[in-house]
Amino acid sequence: MSEKHKEDQEFDVGSEDEAAGKGTWKHAAFHVATTIATPAAYAPLPFALASLGWPLGVSSLVTATLATWYSSLLIASLWRWNGKKHVTYRLLADSIFGFWGYWSIAFFQQVASIGNNIAIQIAAGSSLKAVYKHYHKHGTLTLQHFIIFFGAFEFFLSQLPDIHSLRWVNGLCTLSTIGFACTTIGVTIYNGKKIDRESISYSLQGSSSAKRFAAFNALGAIAFSFGDAMLPEIQNTVREPSVKNMYKGVSAAYSVIVLTYWQLAFTGYWAFGSQVQPYIVASLTVPKWTIIMANIFAVIQISGCYQIYCRPTYAYFEERLASNRTSMLKNGLIRPIFTSIYIVVITLVASAMPFFVDFVSICGAIGFTPLDFIFPVLAFLKAGKMPKNRAVGISMRVLNVGIAAWFSIVAVVGCIGAIRFVVEDVKTYKFFHD
Repeated sequence: MSEKHKEDQEFDVGSEDEAAGKGTWKHAAFHVATTIATPAAYAPLPFALASLGWPLGVSSLVTATLATWYSSLLIASLWRWNGKKHVTYRLLADSIFGFWGYWSIAFFQQVASIGNNIAIQIAAGSSLKAVYKHYHKHGTLTLQHFIIFFGAFEFFLSQLPDIHSLRWVNGLCTLSTIGFACTTIGVTIYNGKKIDRESISYSLQGSSSAKRFAAFNALGAIAFSFGDAMLPEIQNTVREPSVKNMYKGVSAAYSVIVLTYWQLAFTGYWAFGSQVQPYIVASLTVPKWTIIMANIFAVIQISGCYQIYCRPTYAYFEERLASNRTSMLKNGLIRPIFTSIYIVVITLVASAMPFFVDFVSICGAIGFTPLDFIFPVLAFLKAGKMPKNRAVGISMRVLNVGIAAWFSIVAVVGCIGAIRFVVEDVKTYKFFHD
């Protein structure tokens, strides 16, 4: 390990120990559910299914659910794989793969975090605008105004010191996840029954080339919907026995995911078919008050998710401060300045290019697929933690290699599809499009 990595590890362990060991498995479930089961993640799923069709869409959704649940358990099991505690994804990767593992994960984590937060701000702005337009039909405020309002709110939450300090925020966010899902699923079914069912088409739209790129884009969106680039950081907040508690927390979070993701994806595609909007709430029309409720739930939930995904960037910045031995006074002054710069940049990009599903797909393909599908299975193989039973060990090796190979393909094609759609959207819309 390089001297720089040793400094990073010393800082990470020292800065995180204050929060380490305090959380229960329920707190872990809140954090995991908040990072994965967010409206920004599963609201695009009906649109993804519409781009794939029923057979491929359903199989892709089920496969992604099982693969990421399995991968999350593998990451949890590597908590002290070599006798040392690894409190961040980067340090876990460094301990297993060395220098290149550290910087590869640092890159993917930053892409996932920044891309996710751009998508979140677009989704939050869209939901806030929908509530505003309900009460002020001829109001002059635009999507960009609400993206800025949401960014200002996130700046204040960013001053909380660590993930554990967000536990009550994330508890509320988990309840909002359930509220959003139940409300949106119910209203989707209601709207679906109001529509002339004979007018609904489930056929794939466009030319052969358009269908192909739409399918690629959809695979990236599904990968995004299961993204959780913060598992070791979350596990560091959990009390001993950390691995057992993390298993319970992850499994509880995935129970919420199955009950929400699958239902919303299936009912959304059933209700609107090929015409479903990229953000499912935009397809709903009646009753108005329930749509407003769904949008409010969405904003509450993603406010916590945004904060968790800020933390890798904040942590890297704080490592640099610590390594430079910056005084506490300077640190206290510089942190608000840095968080302001970060949020201003994210807000500017979200306002300039509010192409929600495109950012979702890029983030899923380049950020979350390597972190949540490929790295965990390869890290487990490299760490040599295979079961002693030979048959089980061989089966796990085959399964891990299969997951890594398949989702490497998904990452490539998802990225291709997403970039194509961004290029097409830039041609169609002007910057700061409302």
